[in-house]
Amino acid sequence: MISVLITSGSRYPFARRLIREKIKKFLSTVGLDDVEVSLAIVGIRKVQALNRQYRQINKAGLVLSFPLDEPRGPDGILRLGDVVICYPEARQKAAQEKKMVDEVIWELVEHGLKNLIKLT
Repeated sequence: MISVLITSGSRYPFARRLIREKIKKFLSTVGLDDVEVSLAIVGIRKVQALNRQYRQINKAGLVLSFPLDEPRGPDGILRLGDVVICYPEARQKAAQEKKMVDEVIWELVEHGLKNLIKLT
């Protein structure tokens, strides 16, 4: 079973169901099952705080990935970690590239997932 946990503020509209299904398909395609991943869609202040705390960079970014140190629990489920997307930055990137916000969010999520499973 592939479990995708998504959190976001209500002021960040995106196609949750579409993104969840794309994540599941991606993880299945790379051969992962019995896996759990978390996705957070946040604002600029939150991403900047995370960047400052974990990377010592005092600015916002598009996407952050946080793998778990001990990813597999006694239940056998592989917990990959967290992907954090900055919605305002994704929206700006979408406008610059003339893309839909959901398309850019998916591109960022895919990048974050690849970092979690070391495909990049």
